[in-house]
Amino acid sequence: MANKREVIGLVVRDKLDKGVVVAVERRVRGAVYGKIRRRTTRFMAHDEENSAHVGDRVALVESRPLSSRKRFVVSRVVERARIV
Repeated sequence: MANKREVIGLVVRDKLDKGVVVAVERRVRGAVYGKIRRRTTRFMAHDEENSAHVGDRVALVESRPLSSRKRFVVSRVVERARIV
């Protein structure tokens, strides 16, 4: 698993059975003035134990295609969401 990509993101949806939608934020520099902007990408990820919930910060590992849109697996929950 040394060559597998790992990204960390925030769970934004957990209504899927054995799956979550994770928003991964990256920073890009604007072409003209060089202003740094935040861009988010939403990934569908496989969560076998249904352990991740909305607001949790999770680590995703790249895997083989599990469905038409699932290309990542939840490897661990980095930080649980705070309950208010």
